[in-house]
Amino acid sequence: QPVERKGMIDTQPPRGTRDFPPEDMRLRNWLFGEFAAVSAAFGFEQFDAPVLESEELFVRKAGEEITDQLYNFEDKGGRRVALRPELTPSLARLVLQRGKQLPLPAKWFAIGQCWRYERMTRGRRREHYQWNMDIVGVPGVEAEAELLAAIVAFFERVGLTAADVGIKVSNRKVLQAVLTQYGVPPESFAKVCVIVDKLDKLPREKVEEELRVLGVEASTIDGVLGALQLRDLDQLAALLGADSEAVAELRRLWELAAGYGFQDWLVFDPSVVRGLAYYTGTVFEARDRAGQLRAICGGGRYDKLLATFGAAEDTPMAGFGFGDAVIVELLKDRGLLPAPAHRVDDVVVPLDGGLRPAAAGVATALRRGGRRVDLVLEAKKMKWAFKHAEKLGASRLVLVGASEWERGAVVVKDLAKFEQKEIQVAELTGAAAAAAAAAAVSA
Repeated sequence: QPVERKGMIDTQPPRGTRDFPPEDMRLRNWLFGEFAAVSAAFGFEQFDAPVLESEELFVRKAGEEITDQLYNFEDKGGRRVALRPELTPSLARLVLQRGKQLPLPAKWFAIGQCWRYERMTRGRRREHYQWNMDIVGVPGVEAEAELLAAIVAFFERVGLTAADVGIKVSNRKVLQAVLTQYGVPPESFAKVCVIVDKLDKLPREKVEEELRVLGVEASTIDGVLGALQLRDLDQLAALLGADSEAVAELRRLWELAAGYGFQDWLVFDPSVVRGLAYYTGTVFEARDRAGQLRAICGGGRYDKLLATFGAAEDTPMAGFGFGDAVIVELLKDRGLLPAPAHRVDDVVVPLDGGLRPAAAGVATALRRGGRRVDLVLEAKKMKWAFKHAEKLGASRLVLVGASEWERGAVVVKDLAKFEQKEIQVAELTGAAAAAAAAAAVSA
C-alpha cells in the first residue's frame, strides 16, 4: 500500500529545548558523572521523582517569578499538573511521604530535568537539567558548610579555581533584622525578599518602585538597600548588634569554611536573598568573578518548607540546585570543556561473508568479557576498517579470516604497537573474560 507523503516536518526541537546527538550526549554524561561522583564522595544517596507533578506543589503566594513560569495545565482527569520547574518541592513531598520512617539526617541528591517558560538568555533555556544536593534533619550551619564544600569540590574537579568563581553568601535573617528595625511587618518579608532578589536583574529604580507598591516607605527602602551594600561581617555586626543571630551563623559558617579550606571561594554579600520565598537562613549563589554569566548555582536553608505543605512541625533542611547550562558556558570560556570521544576496545571484521556468524560469536565472547566491541556489519575493504578503527579509538583490530578460522584462530592487530599476531579464539576470548573477572574482584 503506497505511503501518503507529506511536507517535511520542522526538524528543530521546540523553542527553548535541546536535542542531544551523540557528541552532546557524551558531554552531558561526563557532566552528570562529575555531579554523581562528588555526591558519592560526600556520602549522598540518589533519588528522583516524576517530571510531572501536582501544580499545588509549586504555586506559592509570595509573587515568585517561578509561579508565572510554570508549564502547567489540566490533565484529562481534570487534575491541575505542572512540569517541575525545580526539584526541591519534589524532595519535600518525598520526605513528607516517608514521615517518621526516614532516618535523619538524610543526605540525598538528584539530577533531573526541569522546565520554566521564561525569556531565554545565554545559559538559560526553557528546559534544563539540575543537580540537587540536600541535607534533611541538621539544624546548624554545618549542613550548609558541607553543601558548599561539595560545590567547591565539583569546581576543583573540572579545573576551576577561586579566581574563576566566587560564592556569594548571606543569611535571610540579615534582611529580616533590617526590615524589623524599620518596622516592616513580618507578613511582608517573603514578598520583599522576592523583590530584592531582582536587584541584579532590574534597575534600582524599578526595585524601589515595586517596594513602594508593596507599601514600604521611602526611608525604609533607602535603609534596606543601603544595608545590602555592606561587604564585611564586622560592619554587619555594627549594624545589627553583636548578639545578632544572623551574624553568629555567618561567622560560624566562615569558621567551618576555613576548616574545610574553601574560605577563599566565599564572598559576603547581603544582597543575596534568592528569589524563592521558602528560604529561612543561609543563602548562597555561585557566580563567575568576571560577572559575564548568570548564577551558576544557588541554594540555602529552608526549614519551613514542609510546614507550607501541611507538616505539623518544621524540619531542618538545606540544599542547592546546580544547572547544567551556565557551567558549560563557563567551562567553554575558560577552555576547560572536554570533548569526550566515542571509543571502543576492539573492531571485529569478518573477511568473508560466510564468516559473519563466526565473527558475531567472537564479538559476543569479547563483549561478555567486558570489552567494548564494534562488529562491522557490511562488507568493507581493509583500508576502511583501519580508518574506522582509528576513528573509534580502538586498541585492536580483530580479523576473522577463513584459513585462520579453520585453525581455530583469528588475526589480532595491535593498533598502538603496529604489531599483529595469530591468536587462538579460546585464548583471545578467555583473556577478555579473565580480565573482566579480575576487574569485578577488584571492584
